[in-house]
Amino acid sequence: MSEVVKLQLIGLCVVGLGTVILLFIKSQFTRVIGFVAIVLGLFALVALAVPQMASLPPAEESINIADIKTPTDMATIGQKIFFSKGQCALCHSIGPSESARCPDLKGIGAKLSREFIFESLTEPQAYLYLDYRHEGIPKEYPARMPYINKNPIGLSKNEILSVIAFLQQMSGEPISVSPSELDLPRTAPAPVKAADAGSLAVAQAR
Repeated sequence: MSEVVKLQLIGLCVVGLGTVILLFIKSQFTRVIGFVAIVLGLFALVALAVPQMASLPPAEESINIADIKTPTDMATIGQKIFFSKGQCALCHSIGPSESARCPDLKGIGAKLSREFIFESLTEPQAYLYLDYRHEGIPKEYPARMPYINKNPIGLSKNEILSVIAFLQQMSGEPISVSPSELDLPRTAPAPVKAADAGSLAVAQAR
């Protein structure tokens, strides 16, 4: 028996108990309790009748560097990261949008250098907005941008460079990020047998 069925049975029992109280018990206070039980039971039954959907995190994009041959390949991967793991689209839009909470990124690749974009993503507090509209010391407004290279987002350098490539491409600018800048995965050195190590040491001694 599933959890939903168990909860539905409990809801039916609550409704039945409330009905019994209303039909056979004359005490005013107890009848109010019965009415409340019927309402709560019906509410639970209606809520359980709604199809449940599991909320899953976005699929994690993995970069296979061997598949990246051109800057356009990087931009394609960066677009996927922008709308999934990077969570950029939760706040930013590409083009005018009434639901966007942060600046529109359309054309941002043409307005800002790749170095500035990288720093904005990894050191969002490097530049603070100062409000000089009032007398005295200007008021500081820290950036609301999260550190994109730290938890909970935690993009790698390769992923950040891919996002920059996407931002430049969708701005109509030449992509200045090269696949040669990507960090290659490190391969562990092959284990050396003790006998081979001994012969190697003798050869080196000679």
